[in-house]
Amino acid sequence: MSRNPFPQPAKTAVPSPAHQAIKKLIRVSASKKKVDRRVRQTRDALGDALIHLMQEQPFNSITIQHVLDRAGVGRSTFYSHFRGKDDLFLSDVEEFFELISTTLERQGDKSNRIAPVREFFAHVAEGRKFLASLNESQKLRDVFELGQGHFARGIEARLAAMPATRSINRVGRAARAHALAGALFSLLDWWLGHQSAATPHQMDTLFHQLVWTGLTPPPKPSLQNSTRHKAS
Repeated sequence: MSRNPFPQPAKTAVPSPAHQAIKKLIRVSASKKKVDRRVRQTRDALGDALIHLMQEQPFNSITIQHVLDRAGVGRSTFYSHFRGKDDLFLSDVEEFFELISTTLERQGDKSNRIAPVREFFAHVAEGRKFLASLNESQKLRDVFELGQGHFARGIEARLAAMPATRSINRVGRAARAHALAGALFSLLDWWLGHQSAATPHQMDTLFHQLVWTGLTPPPKPSLQNSTRHKAS
């Protein structure tokens, strides 16, 4: 199925770097999992059909038959892959988040970035119409919660691999990763809600400034300060 629930606008002729990166990850992921080509094509067709239908009408008004007609897939084939419309949708979104949240690790990124904020925000910006559809269907919060879980796991893996944070114990890493993923989606919610002119690159910089301000250990008190404190 399509791992891109934030589709690129039809009027855009040249795919953005974020879009191209996701497509590359999808190809790599599919080859590693050795998914049968026909199965992949069927799932892609169904996922793409649902995503495009969601940009044309409310999610609740879309029927399985609408999806089948758009994808050119039979009903029995559909139910051999998915339990229903919601299962199809969540499977599509979950696979997207699994790919985007692990972008840095997959690319062997050596920077101090703990999450691909720039890539994620750029991709989301391309699908504002789809986001509006999610909001109208009251599914946006579910999507964000699902994404937050994936980003928390991705951030935890980054913290475990970085020299500056690998000494943090496992529980501490998991707690920090959960909090940072929540901050990331809170920042995304603000960025979308306020229609900020800030670019995805600027939001990436802002997020990581907040991250390292919170993760950098405070300086140890000097002996002079300690003595002064005792004297007072």
